[in-house]
Amino acid sequence: MELWEMAAVLLAGLAAGTINAVVGSGTLITFPTLLAFGVPPVTANVSNTIGLVPGSVSGAVGYRKELAGQRSRVVRLATASLVGGAVGAVLLLALPSEAFSAIVPALILLGLVLVVFQPRISAWVAKRHESLGGLPEHGAIWVWPAVLLCGVYGGYFGAAQGVLLMAVLGIGIDDALQRLNGVKNVLAAVANGISGLIYAIVADVDWRIVALIGIGAVIGGQLGASWGRKLPATGLRVFIVVVGVAALTAFLLD
Repeated sequence: MELWEMAAVLLAGLAAGTINAVVGSGTLITFPTLLAFGVPPVTANVSNTIGLVPGSVSGAVGYRKELAGQRSRVVRLATASLVGGAVGAVLLLALPSEAFSAIVPALILLGLVLVVFQPRISAWVAKRHESLGGLPEHGAIWVWPAVLLCGVYGGYFGAAQGVLLMAVLGIGIDDALQRLNGVKNVLAAVANGISGLIYAIVADVDWRIVALIGIGAVIGGQLGASWGRKLPATGLRVFIVVVGVAALTAFLLD
């Protein structure tokens, strides 16, 4: 890999870390970049996943103010991301890529629809639980398995994982969108972390790529957290939809 290619991978990691902290879908920047430089798809995927882990942690740290008071919620939901991320990594190593590629656009589209209609759906869910004293701290009963499925997807590929997580959390948990975005960053870090650990042990990893993406993603995570935390709920929702549409378009044109 030449010097200019290394610089491009570093910048791609920075951009991905920034986007992941705000929404997710940073993989749509780094993964195609690696493919364009001739990195084999599986090696690109596993190296990219490991490289983005420090950026996810950086984004979560950047949202530490919003995470205050959510320890119990985060720990409970993190177990779902942990299991899901491990399952997703195993599926990537065991199944052909075509097995999931067909359903990815449908998942992204579903996430976008849920994000757009999240206020109305959330109000309906809250009303349904009102007779029971409101939604529990950890959210509706289906939130944990839904987060687990997002973890499976995140461990397998991960592009637009943040869009799906924000749709699930925004509808199933009664809390401010920015606070839930902080939770999203932690859950994405857990899913990427466990899948990255599995890849590091059994898969073909290019550690030079990991280092370049990791350095860029850490810087981007802080930039994204600083900028994303200033967005109002409506602005954040619009940004999620824009990124999600870009992700959907990229998959459909691939």
